[in-house]
Amino acid sequence: MTSPFNPAIRATFAPPVMEARRWLETLDIPADKPLINVSQAAPVDPPPLPLRQEIARIAIEEPAAHIYGPVLGLPELRDEIAREWSRAYNGEIRPEQVAITSGCNQAFTAAIATLAGAGDAVILPTPWYFNHKMALDMAGIECRPLPVASDMLPDPKQAEALLDSRVKAIVLVTPNNPTGAEYPAETVQAFFDLARRHGIALIVDETYRDFDSRDRAPHHLFEQPDWDRTLIQLYSFSKAYRLTGHRVGALLTSVARMRQVEKYLDTVTICANQIGQRAALFGMRNLGDWRREQRREILDRRAAVERELARAKGWRLLGAGAYFAYLEHPFDMASDELARRILGDTGILMLPGTMFAPTGAEGGSGSAETQMRVAFANVDAQGIGEMFDRLAAFSV
Repeated sequence: MTSPFNPAIRATFAPPVMEARRWLETLDIPADKPLINVSQAAPVDPPPLPLRQEIARIAIEEPAAHIYGPVLGLPELRDEIAREWSRAYNGEIRPEQVAITSGCNQAFTAAIATLAGAGDAVILPTPWYFNHKMALDMAGIECRPLPVASDMLPDPKQAEALLDSRVKAIVLVTPNNPTGAEYPAETVQAFFDLARRHGIALIVDETYRDFDSRDRAPHHLFEQPDWDRTLIQLYSFSKAYRLTGHRVGALLTSVARMRQVEKYLDTVTICANQIGQRAALFGMRNLGDWRREQRREILDRRAAVERELARAKGWRLLGAGAYFAYLEHPFDMASDELARRILGDTGILMLPGTMFAPTGAEGGSGSAETQMRVAFANVDAQGIGEMFDRLAAFSV
């Protein structure tokens, strides 16, 4: 009998965060250990009050927010991104090089749709962001893993060894999900030079750029002549302004590629959320101080992770930054099984490294079976200390 399912979709693994949430339905958490959920990298608090008030005003007073808008996004928002990015990166970005998408995941799939099809290949550093891998699998595109080194950084020379005529792009995420690593400007530049030399695209996902610990531009790619022939940059408004439910992201690329992006977006969603786009524009124009305060809070929580980890003997920090800490556990047990044990015994829900790498993957960073991701953005310093106290008392 013919299967009723697309084999590429059927072969794609289940969404990891949803899978982890289902553990909560089957495991009994100790009554004296309330859930500490460090599984998902998304704010759980609503947007700040001024932004919620603006969203209400938009919904009531702006009729255009309730109908289809331009496929490539609200012109005012595209203009604002072009201006702010040009200033922040000391480069030249034009509004017509900016598209607004339904979140950063759609920005990624739109970029990939213009670059590659079934039978082509894309290089992803591992540990990878699982939705990138899922998108490639569903499109029938080969994912070529590029294991990172012990410092959680990918090596351009190793990437070059993976290139052939089927590879259409290399993807970087910085600050990284899941490791938290902030890629040095020199590393990003080396990948750009590699991609340009071989005539392929470099996709740089900067979803977490607002929480980078560096006070300068994290790279110089937008200063390069004809940057848009090689670079495709992705961004999300979900984290910076807590607009996760409104689904607003951005994609920066060449005008020529933008014509192809428009075909994809018109087919999939027609336009990004109109209220969300206007909310993002309000945030950019009015909430700079608030956004900077959120960055300071996230950096304080990162420091708390680095400080409090010593409470849990045997655990080792492999990387930390933005919303994430990537840890090595000390137990003789695979991380996927260990994650369930930790949840049942301690009430901590974290994700195993096996959700971010191919089965049995090894590399300079070690084995995915010894690694765990902690997304600490929704846990304050006291909660971080409590988490490591519980891990210190845990044994298998």
